[in-house]
Amino acid sequence: MGVVVWLCCWQSNCDGRELTKAVAELQVDFVNGAVAHRLRFGGGRGQSMAKAMGLRAGKTPLIIDATAGLGRDAFLLASLGAHVIMIERSDKVHALLVDGLARAKAEGGELRGIISRMTLLKGDAKELLPNLVGEAILIDPMHPPRKNSALVKRELRQVREIVGTDDDAADLVRIALTHARHRVVLKWPAKADPLDVGRACSHQILGKSTRYDVFMVG
Repeated sequence: MGVVVWLCCWQSNCDGRELTKAVAELQVDFVNGAVAHRLRFGGGRGQSMAKAMGLRAGKTPLIIDATAGLGRDAFLLASLGAHVIMIERSDKVHALLVDGLARAKAEGGELRGIISRMTLLKGDAKELLPNLVGEAILIDPMHPPRKNSALVKRELRQVREIVGTDDDAADLVRIALTHARHRVVLKWPAKADPLDVGRACSHQILGKSTRYDVFMVG
């Protein structure tokens, strides 16, 4: 596909001794905690994200998660049967993902099957998307800071410390719109103003704190 795939290997610049304190405290965990709970009790394809991405009876699109982060969205979609290409441009977050994927795969069983449907790429999605083929593209950039910072989970604050702000989020959506076969989905705070990408979304799926702005293409 014209891209270099970096899978499940530690690079020298990602050695744990070189990680910041924020990274050292973070861990991508697909085995325990909130991710495991959602796997068992999340509601299947009836969940808002699954609906937004076009997962329904008889339809399982190939999905590109252009902003992989800690991999939870990609894991959820893979647990519902989708093949997901994850893109992460932060060296440190990519290293956390590599470690988390390897540990989950080692668990075997259902987890190994889910991880087998997840492919991790390292790089800037704006550069990689033109060389990839995906029916649906998910974009979950760093969200605008909330007025009440206490509402932001500690884990998300740690990620923000590592990756900063995604000032090019609108550019990424515009590029995705030219390369997705069927839809682009922007995961965004429920009460935030729309991201200016040059066109209105086709429809929205609303949650309590999050909404999915769905742009149908093709």
